[in-house]
Amino acid sequence: MMNSRMNPKVDEYLSNENNWQEHMEELRRIILDCGLTEELKWNLPCYMLEKGNIVIIQGFKEYCAIMFFKGSLMKDPNGILTRPGKNSQAQRQIRFTSVQEIIEMENIIKAYIQEAMEVEKAGLEVTFKKSTDYAIPEELHSKFDEIPDLKTAFEKLTPGRQKAYIIYFSNAKQSKTRESRVEKYIQHILDGKGLRD
Repeated sequence: MMNSRMNPKVDEYLSNENNWQEHMEELRRIILDCGLTEELKWNLPCYMLEKGNIVIIQGFKEYCAIMFFKGSLMKDPNGILTRPGKNSQAQRQIRFTSVQEIIEMENIIKAYIQEAMEVEKAGLEVTFKKSTDYAIPEELHSKFDEIPDLKTAFEKLTPGRQKAYIIYFSNAKQSKTRESRVEKYIQHILDGKGLRD
C-alpha cells in the first residue's frame, strides 16, 4: 500500500469502526492501490481523482459497500452495481458481507474503480431529473388551490428542495398519509425551508 496516500483522519475513522473495520481496511487497501487521493468527507472514507469524487466506503447494518458517485455511467459487466435507494440517479454501490468476498473480487473492484476514474477523466456528467420531471401528488395540488401562497413559496424553493418534498410526499401509499405529510410541512415550505432544514 502507498502509505503516503493514507489520510490520518481515515486512520482515526477506521480505528473507531466497530462493525466493518476489517472489510473497510481491505477496501481501503484496494482503492489506494488504484492511486486515488484519500479524504474523510461526510464522515466517511472518500477517494478522489484530482477534485472529483470517485468512490466512498460506507457501512450499513446488513452490509459494507463502496459507492461510485457516477456509477450510473459505468458499464457494470458483472452485474454487481446496485442503486443505494430507489430515487438514486447517479450513485451505484457494490455491497459486501464478508472480507473473503472482497479479497476474491479484488481484480473486479479495481477494474470498476479504473472505469470510474476514466468516466471522471472524460468529464462525463450524470443528467439528473429536474424537479419538474416529478409528478406533484394530488394532495399537494389541493393545498396549492386552498393556499395560493403555498404554491408561490414552493416554486421559490430550490429544485433540490422541491424534489425532496415531492418524493417524500409521493412515497406514502395512502392518500391520508400523503395529506398528513403535506399538512405537517406547510409552514416549512412557507418559511422557505427544505424537508431536512
